[in-house]
Amino acid sequence: MFRNLALVVVYAAFYLLATTAWAAEFGTAEEAKAMLERAVTAVKEDKAKALDMFNKGEGGFKDRDLYVWCANASDGIVTATPYWNSGKQLKDLEGKRGAPFGQTVMQNATERTIKETTYWWPRPGTDKPLEKTALYTKVGDQICSVGYYKE
Repeated sequence: MFRNLALVVVYAAFYLLATTAWAAEFGTAEEAKAMLERAVTAVKEDKAKALDMFNKGEGGFKDRDLYVWCANASDGIVTATPYWNSGKQLKDLEGKRGAPFGQTVMQNATERTIKETTYWWPRPGTDKPLEKTALYTKVGDQICSVGYYKE
């Protein structure tokens, strides 16, 4: 009986460590939402400084596979992202399987409401498209977003 109990404890500890390691490797939906909320606060406090931090991935605005990107709400020009080139047209960006996520975000972003859209996009540093959900909102003249991956 002691042997069975010891095995259960060992398996439980292994499961807990494996789950914790996985969670630590990639960002979660909750962490993405919290980052977006911090980004909104930063833009409201000092837009120029916030966009600079987002572009540089500083101030906690780039963490594992989570990062902030923003675009002008009026014309869709991307104003901040640590990974792809600023200056691109948000409305022209599509997921890797053709979902017009940029157009969706441009049409649906509203102040004080976090919305979401799902599309396929590679994790930073990889080429393999994975299912990703973008959480986004409008803040002043910007649309800002943080996305997380399903797997």
